[in-house]
Amino acid sequence: MAGFLGRLRSALSVRTVARQVFSLQAAIVVLLVVAAVVALVLQSRADSEREARNRSLAVAETFASAPGIEEALAGPDPTAMLQSRAEEARKASGVDFLVVMTTDGIRITHPDPAQIGRHYIGTIGPAAAGGIVRETVTGTLGPSTRAVVPVTDAEGDVIALVSAGVTLEAVSGVVDHQLPLVLGAAAAALAVATFGTALVGRRLRRQTHGLEPAEMTRMYEHHDAVLHAVREGVLILDGDGRLALANDEARRLLGLGPDAEGLLARELGLAPDIARLLASGRSATDEVHLAGDRLLAVNQRPTDPGGGPSGCVTTLRDTTELQAVTGRADVAQERLKLLFDAGLEIGTSLDVERTSQELADFVVPRFADFVTVDLADPVLRGEEPSRGGAAMRRVAFRGIRDDTPLYPPGKLIHFVPSTPQSLGYGSGETVLEADMTAFSGWQAQDPERARRLVEAGIHSMIAAPLRARGVILGVVTFWRSHKPEPFEHDDVTLAEQLAARAAVTIDNARRFTREHTMAVALQRSLLPRALPEQNALDVAHRYLPAEAGSGGVGGDWFDVIPLPGARVALVVGDVVGHGLHAAATMGRLRTAVHNFSALDLSPDELLWRLDELVTRIDQDESGDGDVSPVTGATCLYALYDPGTRLCTMARAGHLEPVIVRPDGSAVFAAVPGGPPLGLSGLPFETAEILLPEGSSLVLYTDGLVEDRARDIDAGLERLRRSLAHPGRTPEQTCSAVLALLPEQPSDDIALVVARTRALDSARTAAWDVASDPSAVGQVRAAVTRTLAEWGLEEEAFTTELILSELVTNAIRYAAEPVRVRLIRDRALICEVSDGSSTAPHLRRAATTDEGGRGLFLVAQFADRWGTRYTAEGKVIWTEQPLPTGTSDNDL
Repeated sequence: MAGFLGRLRSALSVRTVARQVFSLQAAIVVLLVVAAVVALVLQSRADSEREARNRSLAVAETFASAPGIEEALAGPDPTAMLQSRAEEARKASGVDFLVVMTTDGIRITHPDPAQIGRHYIGTIGPAAAGGIVRETVTGTLGPSTRAVVPVTDAEGDVIALVSAGVTLEAVSGVVDHQLPLVLGAAAAALAVATFGTALVGRRLRRQTHGLEPAEMTRMYEHHDAVLHAVREGVLILDGDGRLALANDEARRLLGLGPDAEGLLARELGLAPDIARLLASGRSATDEVHLAGDRLLAVNQRPTDPGGGPSGCVTTLRDTTELQAVTGRADVAQERLKLLFDAGLEIGTSLDVERTSQELADFVVPRFADFVTVDLADPVLRGEEPSRGGAAMRRVAFRGIRDDTPLYPPGKLIHFVPSTPQSLGYGSGETVLEADMTAFSGWQAQDPERARRLVEAGIHSMIAAPLRARGVILGVVTFWRSHKPEPFEHDDVTLAEQLAARAAVTIDNARRFTREHTMAVALQRSLLPRALPEQNALDVAHRYLPAEAGSGGVGGDWFDVIPLPGARVALVVGDVVGHGLHAAATMGRLRTAVHNFSALDLSPDELLWRLDELVTRIDQDESGDGDVSPVTGATCLYALYDPGTRLCTMARAGHLEPVIVRPDGSAVFAAVPGGPPLGLSGLPFETAEILLPEGSSLVLYTDGLVEDRARDIDAGLERLRRSLAHPGRTPEQTCSAVLALLPEQPSDDIALVVARTRALDSARTAAWDVASDPSAVGQVRAAVTRTLAEWGLEEEAFTTELILSELVTNAIRYAAEPVRVRLIRDRALICEVSDGSSTAPHLRRAATTDEGGRGLFLVAQFADRWGTRYTAEGKVIWTEQPLPTGTSDNDL
């Protein structure tokens, strides 16, 4: 029992709408069936009682008027005569009793003979008076429904009474016989109603998704609130294309009336394209349609793909304001992209004019129709601009067309104070001239030109100063003509940002120009300004600094150094890196080579000393973190003697030179490679090559053959092929080689081309001197004769004095062999060689000294003198200037 009650409570406490509806409908059906059964039973009982009353009345009246009743009553024994007849009539009529009584109520007949003669229980007065009595009373047979009628004679007098009735038990029996049928029908009706309710509940459960009533109420309230409060129009159309629902926003956007529901889409008075879309029922996503003065974004989807009813739901969103906001956002995004692109396209080089032109090229036509860039003249030279006036040079121009009255590039413009350019340059503030046709003062620069500018359609301008690091470099002016709208304040902000970005790059270019100019000036001052005069080599050279992106100035250098004995040294070197430090290091190395060459050292020894110098420089500067070491510098030293045509070379990490023979064949000189300068510890080796007269010796730095795009071996082979041409002068060779280079080399290039000459035997004389003091006189005589043949008689006395001292010292203090050579070049050269390696020492002799004045006299009479060492000993040489007009510059 407890389990049944629990299941009942569980059934009654269901929460879903479908189950509650089912339970409610089932309860109602049960109640209705019960009520129907009760009503049917009551109605059946009432009908039975009414039928019983009618039947009893009819039976009573029929029996009372039956023939023979009057005679039987008048007879001696009415009971005997009427009892059987009454019973027969009772049974035939289906009543429970039929009683004949006297007018006083004494029973004459009765179904129970024992009751005959007794008094009738019930009302008989009205019947005795000639009326009819109907009543339900409890008699001898129990509660019954009866009727009492009079029996009259021929005169109409009441002579007896007849009562007929049906007991209530008989009536209930009739109802009880009908009750099973009634209950069966009720059960069938209940089953049918329950089944129908179950079907309805199932359908409802599917449609309500098993939701509780509170949830459905809340969903409906929320749905109704959202549907009518949302700022998006919602339309629902049924499968016939009729409007089923429209929220408040949809009515507002489309102007729908209160009776719009139920109308077809074409009957709603909408714009044709929206009406066609609604009537078609097709899917649509963010389609923009015009409804009056509004732009509506329309989305439409059918409702049946998910199992819903046929039709479609349409949403409408007012994008009129959004379109305006989107337009402003698009403009802002476009300007951000403009600034981003400006950072990429402006300032690709460290050149002031090129950067200014990049600004002009970038802006037109994306922001302005014409752009002019005016810079102070000192900026173009890398200097700080002066603030004394508004004189600026136009360095860049770009426009949608060229036929404008604007000043052309290159013109120096003196802006008057009332012009926007002068105001912006002086104050540092951007000046907007929104309506140039008003001629509010900007035309004072050139009224006639201003009038032609306006006639050309230019109607608005912005003058933005180019300010960087607190310095105003110039002014950029944006002009508008093609677009009818004038510049606005938002445009001023964009112009200032463009000018600020460009100003930084222009200032960087200005600073680079200044530093590059200083570095180039330093480097030029450290490189040979002019080649020294000498007759051993015909020399041509080229020097190309690196492009701006690599620092502009590097450490490549070269030199041509005349040496005693008509010899010439050729030097080419390269210091790793770029900039002022590399240029300064190059100058130090070049000076050191000059000093070492004055000692008349061999190439290998000179490089060894230069290597020691670089090592000391690195050690001295190793504590300064801002200074890069010199390690990595390279050098090639070549010494050419025109008398022997012998070229002695050594290299420290440098590329091999190229020898171009007179027949045009070009080969790399087999010079042993040595380590770069500053590595120390490894010796340098020399190579001696005999060069035919007219050969060319080509020295260069790696920038000539090395490139990121190709291997160095390919560059060397390309150089060799370009040199393999006979009959070229050194100048022609330099031009041919440089023609192979790119327009802007990435590294410094130093190139030296030297064509060899041989010393003419007619301009040299040599004598072997015996180790005897008397041989000095013979040498003096031979020298005098030679000078006379050369037309240098005026130099004979000085030359004899110099040779006498040098030969005497060689005979007295040195070892054999002693040899004298006289060379007529750009100067008169005297050489005395011996087999000793002891160098003479110049000293000033005291007054009382008998000797020690020989070298002093030599130094006094000779223009220069010195000592050099050879494998056999040493050579003491002197140079004397030749008289004007007698020097021979051609060997």
